[in-house]
Amino acid sequence: MSSHIASPPRRLRARLAAVALGTSLLAVGLPVGLSGAQPEADAAPVKRCQDKFGTSPKEPARNTLPGYKPAGPDQWQTPDAERLFYEFEQPTLNVTGIDAPADVAKYGTDTGKYKIGTPEHAYASWNNRQAGSNTYKGPFADWLQDVYIENNGRNRRGGGFEREVVRHFDLGGVNWLCETYLRDIDPQLDKELRQKFGDKVVGPNGRRFDAVDPRTKTVYEFKSGIDPKPKQLKVDAELVRRGWRVVYIHGQDPDPKIKAQYKAAGIDYYRHGATPAPYAPGNQYKSRFPGLMTANPAKPSTGAGNDLINRSMPTPEDVRRRQEAARPFQENSKSALRGPGGVDFSSLELRYVGQNETGSLNYSFSAKNTDEDENPGFGGREKAQMASDSFFTWLALTPDKFWVNLNPDEPDRIMDRSFGKTDAGRVLLDADLEMKHDFSRAMDPKTPAGAEFWKNLTHKDNRICLHGIRNWITPQPAKVREQDGGIFILDAPLKVNSVPQETRTQPPGEQCRLTEAEIRHNQALVERLLVPVVEKKIAEGPAYADLRRVYASRVAAEWVKQQDAKKPGEFHSIIGSDDASRWPIRGAKWDSYEVWKNYRKSFMEGDYKYEYKEGEYVYTLTVGGVDFSKSPKKNISRTQFTAEKPNLSDVTKGSRAEVLGYKDSATTLLGGDTAVRKSPPKPSPSHPTPSPSPTKPGEPSTPPSGTAGPSKPADQGSGGTGGGNGPGGDLAHTGSDTPVGLIAGLAALLAAAGGALLWWKRGRNGSGQH
Repeated sequence: MSSHIASPPRRLRARLAAVALGTSLLAVGLPVGLSGAQPEADAAPVKRCQDKFGTSPKEPARNTLPGYKPAGPDQWQTPDAERLFYEFEQPTLNVTGIDAPADVAKYGTDTGKYKIGTPEHAYASWNNRQAGSNTYKGPFADWLQDVYIENNGRNRRGGGFEREVVRHFDLGGVNWLCETYLRDIDPQLDKELRQKFGDKVVGPNGRRFDAVDPRTKTVYEFKSGIDPKPKQLKVDAELVRRGWRVVYIHGQDPDPKIKAQYKAAGIDYYRHGATPAPYAPGNQYKSRFPGLMTANPAKPSTGAGNDLINRSMPTPEDVRRRQEAARPFQENSKSALRGPGGVDFSSLELRYVGQNETGSLNYSFSAKNTDEDENPGFGGREKAQMASDSFFTWLALTPDKFWVNLNPDEPDRIMDRSFGKTDAGRVLLDADLEMKHDFSRAMDPKTPAGAEFWKNLTHKDNRICLHGIRNWITPQPAKVREQDGGIFILDAPLKVNSVPQETRTQPPGEQCRLTEAEIRHNQALVERLLVPVVEKKIAEGPAYADLRRVYASRVAAEWVKQQDAKKPGEFHSIIGSDDASRWPIRGAKWDSYEVWKNYRKSFMEGDYKYEYKEGEYVYTLTVGGVDFSKSPKKNISRTQFTAEKPNLSDVTKGSRAEVLGYKDSATTLLGGDTAVRKSPPKPSPSHPTPSPSPTKPGEPSTPPSGTAGPSKPADQGSGGTGGGNGPGGDLAHTGSDTPVGLIAGLAALLAAAGGALLWWKRGRNGSGQH
C-alpha cells in the first residue's frame, strides 16, 4: 500500500531537504521528490521511518546497526533483548475457547455487522469461510484458534515488532525508509527483477521493504516469528548478488534449515529477541485449559502456555492433519511464532513457580523444540496435566507417603495406598521397574560395557558368579535460584547409587557363595561400568521423562510449602491435607500389585539371558524402591544465575503472554498464572496511523502496523545480588543475600536393582548468524 507521508513542521522540513541534497540518494534512483528539489507535497510515495515511527531526524551510527556491528558475541544479536516488551492489542483473544452454537447459521456471513473479537464476529467469519468453495477441513474449534485468532495475532504482532525494531535501532534521518517499494527508489532495478523472475515471484507491486537505506543499499526484513517466503528469498539473493546488503531480523530463532537457506542466498540473519505482549481489550480473555496449575475452579489459570498446550494433538498424525487444514488460510508467515507442532511435549517440565503479593501462582514450563514436519510434538495436554497433578499431589500428601518399593520379599509393602492412586505414585513405581530392566540391558555382553563387565567378573568352579545388588537414585545437588518472588529450577540431575544386597527370595538355579573380597571386586565393576550407562538413561532417556517431570514438580511444590509456612496462601487448605483425590491417576487403568507381579516374574525367570563364552546363563537379581523425602540442593548466586541464564527471568515472565524460545537453547517456555488478567492501557502512537487493511472475508482484519506501544524494560523485581552457597545448599532469600531455609523433604531415592534384572516451522537449536 502506498501513500504520501505527512509533511513535517516547516523548520524540520527545510532541514531535511538540506540534508538530502548532500547525500548520494539519487545514485540509486531515489525519486526527485525526496531530494528537496520539489515541494514536500509532491514527494514520491516513500515513507521515512522517522515520520512513521517517530525516530530521530539524525542518522543512526552505522556500527550500531545489524549487518554493520563489529565482530563479537553481539554482532548478530541484540544483547538482553528479552528485557524489552512490545505490547499490542489482540481482540480475538477474547473469544478463545468458545464453541460454535447449534444455530451458528443465524449469524450469517456478513462480518461487517459485528465487532472483531466478539463471538458474533467469529461465528459470521466461520459461516463466511464455510459458505465458499474453499472450506476449512476441520472443526470450528481448530479453525477458531489456528486461523481466526492466529491470523489476527500474527498481523498485529508483525506491526508491533516492526515498530519495536525501528525504534530500538532509531532508524531515522532522511535515508531510512519504511514500508517502501523498490519501484519507488530504483525503478530500473525493479524492472530488471520483474524481467528475470516474473510478477509471480517478485509480486504484483514488486519487492516491498520493511526498512531500506537506498544510499547504502541496506535492506532490513522484520520477522517477529520465523518463516521467510521462498519467493522473497529468490529476489533477495539477487539483490545480494548485485551488491545490496540484506539482513533478516527475527524475534525468534529459525531452525537450522532456514539459516542454511539464508547462508546460501548470502543473506545475513540477526536476532532481536524482544518479547511480544498481546493483551485482550475488555478483560474478557479466558484460557482454553483452565484446569492447569489451579485447584480452584472459580480461579482458572490463563496464559499463552495454557493455550499452546491445549492446542497440542494426541498423535503426530493428528498434528499433521490439523496443520494441513489450517495452512492454506494462515496469513503473514513472517509473524508466525512457535506452534504445538514445533514443541516436544514429551520433555515438558515445570521449571518456575512464583507468587505475587496477592498469592496468585505464576508458573512456566520448559520443553525442547522439535521439527514440526519431521517429528511433530504431540500429547501436550497429557504431559502438562501430569506435571500439574503431581504438583498438587506433593502439596496435599505428607512426605511419609512418598515412597514405593519393589521387593520380591514384600508384596504387601509396595506403596502407600493414597499415593498409589495418583499419577506421581504410578510414575515412581513404573520408573523403579524400568531401572531394573535397564541394569539388565546394561549387562549385555554385546555392548562395550557389558563385555568388559562379564570378562572381569569373579569366576568360581568354572562359572561366572554375580552377587545380589541394590541400585537406587538420589539427586545430585540441584541448581535452583530463588528471586523475584519465585524459584527457578535450573537443573535437577539424578545420581545412581549401588550396593550389594541379597534377598530371601532367590531365582532358580544354583547360587554362588562369594567372599567379601569377591563381592567388593564385582561391585566395583558394577559401579564403574554399569552405573554410568543407567545413569545416562535416567538423565536423558525417554523412558524416564515422566520421572523427571514429576520430580521437577516436587521441587516446585516444596518451595510453595515454604512460602505458605511463612504466610498462608491460596494453597494453604491443600498443603498436608492428605487428600489427593482431586488428582487421581488419569488414562488407562493401573494397579501397583500388577507391577509388582511383573517385577517378581522377571526376577524369578529373568528378562534377559545372555550367553557368555562359557555358555552360562546369567540371572539378574533386583531389589529397590523410591523415596522422595530428601534432596540436596545447591543454590546459586545472582551473579552466577545472570551469567549462566541471562535474561531467563525476563523470558519466563514474558512466557505468560507469549510462548517464547529461550535464546539459542532449543528450548521453549510456556507460561501462565492464576491472577485476574487485566488489559493494559492501549498505547498512543506517536506517529501518523495508516488505515487498516480491508477485512478479508471470513478472517480477522489486519490492523495498522504502527499500533503497538514502544518497547520497555521488563520489571526487574526486587531480588538481591547474591546468594548463599554454604553447607546445606540454602536458597538465596528473595530481595537480599541472606539464605533462607532448605527446601525440605525433597529427593529421589529411586531404588532399583541391580544385579539382575518436549506450527509453523519452529526452530530447533541455532545460534548467531549464518
